[in-house]
Amino acid sequence: MTAFTRSLGALVSCALAAGGLTAAGVAALRPETAQASSHREAPLISGQPQYDTTDVYAFVSPDKPDTTTMVVNMLPFEDPAGGPNFYKFAHDARYDLHVDNDGDGQGDLLFRWTFKDHLRNGDTFLYNTGPVTSLEDQDLNFFQTYDIELIHLKDQHAVSRKKIAKNQLVAPSNVGKASMPTYQTLRDQAVYQLPGGGSTFAGQADDPFFLDLRVFDLLYGGDMSEVGQDSLKGYNVQSLALQLPTKTLTESESQPVIGLWSTTHRKTANGDWAQVSRLGSPLVNEVVIPRKDKDKFNASAPWDDGQFLKFVQDPELARLVEQIYKIKAPATPRDDLVQVFLTGVPKLNQPPGVRPAEMLRLNTSIKPTASPKRLGVLDGDNAGFPNGRRLTDDVLDISLQAVEGELLGKKNDLGDAVDENDQKFGGSFPYLAIPNSGSDATAAKKSAGDSLLNGGDGVSPSSDDNMLLAGSAAAGGGTVLLLTLGFVWWRSHRRPARVRRH
Repeated sequence: MTAFTRSLGALVSCALAAGGLTAAGVAALRPETAQASSHREAPLISGQPQYDTTDVYAFVSPDKPDTTTMVVNMLPFEDPAGGPNFYKFAHDARYDLHVDNDGDGQGDLLFRWTFKDHLRNGDTFLYNTGPVTSLEDQDLNFFQTYDIELIHLKDQHAVSRKKIAKNQLVAPSNVGKASMPTYQTLRDQAVYQLPGGGSTFAGQADDPFFLDLRVFDLLYGGDMSEVGQDSLKGYNVQSLALQLPTKTLTESESQPVIGLWSTTHRKTANGDWAQVSRLGSPLVNEVVIPRKDKDKFNASAPWDDGQFLKFVQDPELARLVEQIYKIKAPATPRDDLVQVFLTGVPKLNQPPGVRPAEMLRLNTSIKPTASPKRLGVLDGDNAGFPNGRRLTDDVLDISLQAVEGELLGKKNDLGDAVDENDQKFGGSFPYLAIPNSGSDATAAKKSAGDSLLNGGDGVSPSSDDNMLLAGSAAAGGGTVLLLTLGFVWWRSHRRPARVRRH
């Protein structure tokens, strides 16, 4: 998501996560230099939304604790009514999810998604020509299929390749209640079982990230009154979800920690592939990496992240907050943030002999809890962020509090007053909420100045509510500064016979 789609607090945390890796790579799967970046906050990727990764999630499956679920989202800010050319995955892209299971900063497993477009009738402008009741309904005029390839790596060289999914159908955009009267049925049909155990899903979903982005209106209205509204409410994303037996991802039972990051490659005019997006921990490239290096960061690889270390150890955001709000920033270098975002936390999710590298690290031996806490590890819930990332984890608040020194004993209670997603997540794979319907857009505006971003209900927060939110954020003097820092830290979010399904 763009810098304007993420709260500054989460951004700072991500930025700190971005730097601090040791160089150590091999050329075989090394990304080509390409001027693009993860999220809209980087100059070039903002014009390539189909290739723009917004978030990566990884967690031990709550209903199947012997499996691990991984989710990669892309294409931010999908307006549900955005027809006639609704949303799809790019057919000229390779969407990759990398898994490092020995802590050396290089991928050992690579899951690669590729997509194909299918059109039944080119003589109409319609996405669907009637109500769509199944993924194979002939009234679904445009649809996509995908393959997943599993590549085993050694020193970034492929040692084996295997198709684990082929010609699977993608869940379409949720056009509206007339076009797709029972969208849940389409979602259910898009979940496929994989040989050897596991499940896969690809399709549209409600954007699971939640936060308030109005920090850009002179820091929440100039008086902290503009907080408490989920700026991503009503928007969708394209999601890839994969659930696999945990034993197929880890190095061994004695080394259960895995690291994950995503990349997107786009085919160039001469037929080569160039990396245009990269994402591991949330919000890394939005605020910590300076503008001149944003495109460079997302064309790079984790084993080369030593070049960005200084931005993590001495984050600009913390210095700006001290300058503007007179709240003293923690002393540098920030080794606490290096642990959270680069190496993993000792005795939690740090693998033995770890090489610092920006990725999302998950200790798969920590079982899920029946009552997840939104602040994860900071609230004593070790199954949550920064140990992996669950859909319900409030990474903006967690990151903001960490950047302001929570792990150094500087206790704070900063946040943006958005504590959960506007839609409830599911209890089984793929867990993502159903995408928002195009039908809902008719209620987007009920009065002048009222928009879907404001909730689309025609009702603005009361002055009492605003005062309560502002007061809560500012309580204690220092908290006001921290909350502001957190906001600035936000991201700178019937089938043809020839198609065969396995």
